[in-house]
Amino acid sequence: MEKLTYDQLISQGYEVQNAKITNVSLNMNDHGCLVLDLALDGHGWGCIYGGYCLGKGYLGANDEAFEGSKKGLEAIMRIMNVVGCSDLLDLQGKYVRVATHGIGSSVKIIGNLIDDNLWFDYGTFFKDGA
Repeated sequence: MEKLTYDQLISQGYEVQNAKITNVSLNMNDHGCLVLDLALDGHGWGCIYGGYCLGKGYLGANDEAFEGSKKGLEAIMRIMNVVGCSDLLDLQGKYVRVATHGIGSSVKIIGNLIDDNLWFDYGTFFKDGA
């Protein structure tokens, strides 16, 4: 995973804004995958951060249909670390920074509200080998 800093993101043309996590969902509702979704409110804009397959399975599946993902578990833990919470349910109500290329671009990078060197990028994280 690429190590990011605030200064690097700005020099790469990213815009950084604050957002509040208004909802947290760890679910396997879609496509037979376990996903972590964070609803973000950026005061005038909003989005869902997540949608990455962190494990396989679905409600009512047989034992062979379930497959855990070491990389998926690590992603959850890294996101909790970036937000500064040791309990997944405590993410709701916390604030993060979001780095994007503006309106219409995907949100793949979130950062700690205070620490300029603490970021998580789904894109580079899974690119490094799932």
